[in-house]
Amino acid sequence: MTRAFNFSAGPATLPESVLRQAQAEMLDWNGVGASIVEISHRSAEFIAVAAQAEADLRQLVGIPDDYAVLFLAGGATTQQALLPLNLAGAGQPVDYVVTGHWGKTAVKQARPYAAVNLAADGEAGGFTDIPAASQWRLTREAAYVHLTANETIHGIEFREVPEVGAVPLVADFSSSIASEPIDVSRYGVIYAGAQKNLGPVGISVVIIRRDLLERAGQARADIFDYRAHAARDSMLNTPPTWNWYLLGLTVKWMLAQGGVAEFARRNAAKAALLYAAIDGSGGFYRNSVAPAVRSRMNVPFFLPSTEMDARFVAEAGKAGLIALKGHKAVGGIRASLYNAMPLEGVQALVAFMHDFQQRNG
Repeated sequence: MTRAFNFSAGPATLPESVLRQAQAEMLDWNGVGASIVEISHRSAEFIAVAAQAEADLRQLVGIPDDYAVLFLAGGATTQQALLPLNLAGAGQPVDYVVTGHWGKTAVKQARPYAAVNLAADGEAGGFTDIPAASQWRLTREAAYVHLTANETIHGIEFREVPEVGAVPLVADFSSSIASEPIDVSRYGVIYAGAQKNLGPVGISVVIIRRDLLERAGQARADIFDYRAHAARDSMLNTPPTWNWYLLGLTVKWMLAQGGVAEFARRNAAKAALLYAAIDGSGGFYRNSVAPAVRSRMNVPFFLPSTEMDARFVAEAGKAGLIALKGHKAVGGIRASLYNAMPLEGVQALVAFMHDFQQRNG
């Protein structure tokens, strides 16, 4: 079987070696006579899997001891609703910097629970740049400042950590976590849906400074309380054990490949190759994001017409380059270059782009 190069934005491509290990262990995991998805999450065997996944993630990302790590069911959108419940008092302002679709989604999830202040919003400019930090309208009494580290749909990425003073910085790292070194200590909370760089869909990681767990927040059931999850090692209820197991395998694979420093090198090379093909096409391919904030993970681009966009996607699929159709919110083409996408995949895409332009330009 020949696997395609899968450029999906999420659920995204996973390392083939991880999938093969999971396949081999499906019926009998670790000699227990049952699958990992059949054993109790409270068994000594699974507790060891969970503990190792956390230890490996701490090593990979560089998570200090004064941060708790939660593995929670659902995606990043769920965390967007839980953040104000856990970190903000009723009526307390929260600052949001919106640089794309997922920033807007985060605002929508927070509004029922907090007084959202749009500190900055790049929508008027078509989400092609990040508003200058000097123009942000931050609130001194805000519970936190929220940003989206990498906008999966619009292809915008923060390349520097903004300075927001004493207010905790909260960031959605769903599509860029573990893609390069980050200083976790600059953030109060980092959260990420796993289905891009960390593993499969259905589980999220929340990295939260322990002092923030002491905030009273708002009235909420235990299942929505970060403190309750932390106290029970993310096993307050039955967690998505298969997803957690696959996440652990993926993190271990990244460590074996050289960790975040090595993936930073690889990801920079992949992104540079694709952007060079776009910029060198004489306008046949277009990316309108300001070069200084172009995403390394998600590269959207457009052809001369929507009809040609569709033909590009169809022909690319036949060439073994799949999931290149842009998000419905913006259209066009989008290539996602997460850690598990090899350089060879981007080289194949660039070669196809050159051939397609020669035939249609």
